[in-house]
Amino acid sequence: MPLSLYLLALAIFAMGTSEFMLAGLLPGIAADLGVPVGTAGTLGSAFAIGMVLGAPLMAALARTWPRRTGLAGLLVVFAAAHVAGALTPSFPMLFATRIVAALANAGFLAVALTTAATLVPPGRKGRALGVLLSGTTVATVAGVPAGSVLGTVLGWRATFWAVVAVCLPALLGILLAIPRRSGQPAAPAGPALRAELGCLARPRLVLVMVLGALVNAATFASFTFLGPVVTGTAGLGRLWISVALVLFGAGSFVGVTVAGRLSDARPGLVVAVGGPLLLAGWPAAALLAGEPVALLCLVFVLGALSFAVGSTLITRVLHEAASAPTMAGSYATAALNLGAAAGPPAAAIGLAASMRPTAALWTSGLLVLVALVVAAAGRGVLAVGRGVRRPAAVSQGGSRSSRRR
Repeated sequence: MPLSLYLLALAIFAMGTSEFMLAGLLPGIAADLGVPVGTAGTLGSAFAIGMVLGAPLMAALARTWPRRTGLAGLLVVFAAAHVAGALTPSFPMLFATRIVAALANAGFLAVALTTAATLVPPGRKGRALGVLLSGTTVATVAGVPAGSVLGTVLGWRATFWAVVAVCLPALLGILLAIPRRSGQPAAPAGPALRAELGCLARPRLVLVMVLGALVNAATFASFTFLGPVVTGTAGLGRLWISVALVLFGAGSFVGVTVAGRLSDARPGLVVAVGGPLLLAGWPAAALLAGEPVALLCLVFVLGALSFAVGSTLITRVLHEAASAPTMAGSYATAALNLGAAAGPPAAAIGLAASMRPTAALWTSGLLVLVALVVAAAGRGVLAVGRGVRRPAAVSQGGSRSSRRR
């Protein structure tokens, strides 16, 4: 794998850390800026809203962008938004910087996914995308807990500065290591933009996008307020928030790894097994939140289940949108971030009504229940996972055949 691919992954590591790090910083942000914890939790929704809006918009614009210039420019905007966030004394301004950072993140991903495919031979595109997206997984395992520790010791603003610091070598590397041929305007090959947008009228695609949004909403409803559950209900110190985040991130890595072996051929099996376990797991976490050992064990398990089911659904989105090669990734990103935007406010409503951090866990259970009801109504869509063997499905894109190789 070329060095430039790992430099792109480093930038995505910084972006993934930024997206998820607020779960461990909410108490400090709320106290510093004088807002309730529930209000501070909407910062995660702000980022998700920016990703929802930015993913399809920036993906469409990126069809003709010079890739190296676009990657560098978007990374500069992303870093600048964090500088502004670290300096602001105003919660509304911090909220605005999160939206700007998310827009830049969405644009960077749109360009990086296209660029990564040009850096390797056709037969290694799947592996290249795996390296690229590993930045997000490493962020959940290492970046987010490290940011939480840094925020606990030096204050939440230090974590924002740390994200900026990680962006700098990634920026330099992109300018020096991305080949000049990748800096040329990307000619949009394949279907016209209007035809790719027309895929959104397909009921099967809409269904899996809705399922992805619901599962991700459940994940972020609890992940965002994991800190208050650890320190409040479980009665542990603030440094234990980092432990919980490490466990959740490690679980997510396990879930993505296991589901990656099953999600193409047996997506229905992953959802049929993982979905009911999630439905039981979130209420179990709420009931056992006062027992630290049980809570931490369940955090690991629920991280694994959430990402196993969620990654399977994003794979189905990509399969169903195979005839939209430049926009399919943005559809999956928009669906999952729509869930990330809706989950924290839903949990915040429960927090405000019950005044108990475990309300977030109950909210996650309710969202999973809704997802399972929707999945049961459209179970035939998920069963189509075996349809990757159909000639028509294979002809829609080489990505699936390359994965089988």
